[in-house]
Amino acid sequence: VQLQASGGGLVQAGGSLTLSCAASGFVFSHYDMGWFRQAPGKERAFVAAVTIGSANTYYSDSVKGRFIIARDVPKRLVYLQMNSLKPEDTAVYYCARFTGGRYFSPQSYHAWGQGTLVTVSS
Repeated sequence: VQLQASGGGLVQAGGSLTLSCAASGFVFSHYDMGWFRQAPGKERAFVAAVTIGSANTYYSDSVKGRFIIARDVPKRLVYLQMNSLKPEDTAVYYCARFTGGRYFSPQSYHAWGQGTLVTVSS
């Protein structure tokens, strides 16, 4: 199982960025997927999740209305479109495969990617 996140970078506050996560080594269409982030000195925190077939999406309160999670099953990709970015969104962003439990809990996920750094300047 491999998850490769990409698309991070430096962006000004108010700007937008789209992250991608390429999945391999498992039947992608069979799993819900999620994005988490970890800021320096902080715990890894839930950002968003998308269920099988994109039937449902879930967001943390801090990103609701600004971020959009989506998946492309044929391409085996999970996206995180981030709009109206704030300095507090600065973090390393990780995608992961959901294996059961609560969507907002890191313990419910397996096979974390290496992460991609997003830096939002004020």
